[in-house]
Amino acid sequence: MRRLLLLVLFLVGLWAALSNFKGLANKGEYSSIVLDFRDNLPTTVISEQLQAIAQKYNKTATLNSIFSVSDNIYTLEGDEQLLKALRHSPLKKFVEHIEPNYIYRAFEVPNDPDYGKQWNLRSINIERAWEDTKGAGVTVAVIDTGVSRVPDLQQTEFVEGYDFVNDKVNATDDNGHGTHVAGTIAQSTNNNYGVAGIAYKAKIMPLKVLSAGGSGTILDIAEAIRFAADRGADVINMSLGGGGESLVMKEAIDYAHQKGVVIVAAAGNSNRNAAEYPARYPHVIGVAATDLAGKKAPYSNYGAAVDIAAPGGSNEGKILQETIDPRTNQPVFMGFQGTSMAAPHVAGVAALIKASGISNPDEVLSVLQKSARTVSEDPFNHFGAGHLDSTAAVKLALKGKITWKDFFRWLRDNGYLNPRFWIDGGVVALLPKILMVIGSYLLYWFLRNYLGWSWSLNSGLILGSSGLFFLRGVYILDLPQWPFRLASSSIPELGNTIVGSPMLNPLFASVLIPFLLIALLLGHPKWKWFAIGTTLGVASCLAVSAVMSPAVLWLGTGAIARIFLIVNALLCFGLAYLASQGEKRLA
Repeated sequence: MRRLLLLVLFLVGLWAALSNFKGLANKGEYSSIVLDFRDNLPTTVISEQLQAIAQKYNKTATLNSIFSVSDNIYTLEGDEQLLKALRHSPLKKFVEHIEPNYIYRAFEVPNDPDYGKQWNLRSINIERAWEDTKGAGVTVAVIDTGVSRVPDLQQTEFVEGYDFVNDKVNATDDNGHGTHVAGTIAQSTNNNYGVAGIAYKAKIMPLKVLSAGGSGTILDIAEAIRFAADRGADVINMSLGGGGESLVMKEAIDYAHQKGVVIVAAAGNSNRNAAEYPARYPHVIGVAATDLAGKKAPYSNYGAAVDIAAPGGSNEGKILQETIDPRTNQPVFMGFQGTSMAAPHVAGVAALIKASGISNPDEVLSVLQKSARTVSEDPFNHFGAGHLDSTAAVKLALKGKITWKDFFRWLRDNGYLNPRFWIDGGVVALLPKILMVIGSYLLYWFLRNYLGWSWSLNSGLILGSSGLFFLRGVYILDLPQWPFRLASSSIPELGNTIVGSPMLNPLFASVLIPFLLIALLLGHPKWKWFAIGTTLGVASCLAVSAVMSPAVLWLGTGAIARIFLIVNALLCFGLAYLASQGEKRLA
């Protein structure tokens, strides 16, 4: 009966949590609707449907641009009410998609024009990468507010782009954001003027999809992606984003990926536990931002869909490039910060990788991730694979395609085959966790004459010693991360798992919770085994932590912390021993 009651309470709690959970993605804003007619429809049928819309809703649908003709994609002004009406009308038989034309915005934080040091290029180790390649022969499409040929872009080669906002060929910048982004990728370098760019021998394809105010629709962005893919772009950078998933954009991204284009996008500036669109889509490299010290920038999104981290700047140090002042349209050197600034670092290094002989976009991503400088403690996935390293990426790319030998060398040098990595604390500290589990079972073995085996004892040993630690690196879009962090933590780690600190909380990493469990459950015929098993598991966890990585809040990481952990481990073992003695006498 008690089990049934507990199950009912669990299900009620789960239902309440899920019903109140709003998701991590913004719904997005829009003022127009996308009508993506089937490609095989005759023009007469499309015309009839457009006339029907005009008569019934008093709305006129128009082609988004001259590039929409072959794809039969139209747009019309409308809100959520009209969207619902169209989706339930006979029109749905003639279209592939009816969806919001979401508005995405440039990721930008207020800038400081007086900052004048390019610490960001040194932090990605660019100087040695330039010894091998400077990006010659690669074209990078900058899908943004346009790009203006400021003086420090005069020696950078441009290819023809397009202005999708105003439907014209000349995609000049009227905001400053896109020119700044293009400067990070390919600012003219070694010209005795201004600042440097990462892949400064690469070509820039300017594609304007954001207005002077820094916003634009997903339909313009999707068409720009296809434009870039059809006209020879090797890399696409999108320092923009917003809420709302679009099948039209997803199809454009898939199309470009199939044509071999590497697609990079900013993760977003909301300090939220998930990247925004388009970084969330498959085949897009989501980039988080770091500050001058290499830490997560205060604004940067993190968690699900973050693949790698790169310099984005903060108030202590911004990303300097030459751009235009939108008020005067004159060139100016300005410091910006944001994931918008982090993404072009990755796009620039992707251009270097492509120039080094790697053409497949999946292999480019593999090179970026395998060459990244790993971060040992990253419970919230602030950095994805780690910090961008251009020299390591080019070095790995010059070896040709990624082979099994390269893969195992990477495993050995950077992670899973390197025991020191685990001792120092890896993404999931496998070796200590296994030792904690083994240790708890060894303690149980010493007391086997007093204890009987049961599932409750077994679960207690795991909960006390390691938790379901293999869940720690799981990141799923639109699901909260805290249930995975809790499930992947042992009892001593519960005090620090939510805040993501490596320091154990002394209230949890002590004999206190095992003592309370023993006191409450010892008289229960089945749950007593859970309490005793948990106590032994905690003893093992504290003992292994004391030997391998003593780190306790308020006590530091030295001898005091080690003594505290050892004393509490012995107390837990003694408590379990006394409880088991009592069980033997009762038997």
